[in-house]
Amino acid sequence: MPNPHRGTAYVVRFTAPEFTSLCPMTGQPDFAHLVIDYLPDRAIVESKSLKLYLASFRNHGAFHEDCTVAIAKRLVAAMRPRWLRIGGYWYPRGGMPIDVFYQTGPVPDGLWLPEQGVAPYRGRG
Repeated sequence: MPNPHRGTAYVVRFTAPEFTSLCPMTGQPDFAHLVIDYLPDRAIVESKSLKLYLASFRNHGAFHEDCTVAIAKRLVAAMRPRWLRIGGYWYPRGGMPIDVFYQTGPVPDGLWLPEQGVAPYRGRG
């Protein structure tokens, strides 16, 4: 979708607290809380399209690192934001949570960026 405020530095945040994919080794479901922040340029992401894309991982077997970084790279390729970061806060597999973080570069100067707000694992609630 075209950015209605091109030239204005603002952050868009999408939060997907019920993201799921499949473990490529066991086929069992993996769960994550994803937080995606980006500074748009010419385009923004339409939320329904993003929801459908994220839901497509429900039957996708991949490791946490692959899912998180692949989502970021797909969004960067689709909309060419000025900046993007993703936090993948994965629930434990084998008793150990695996959190994955990716960003396209340093936070642009003057951009207000709130914390992602996901607590370190202690029941993640």
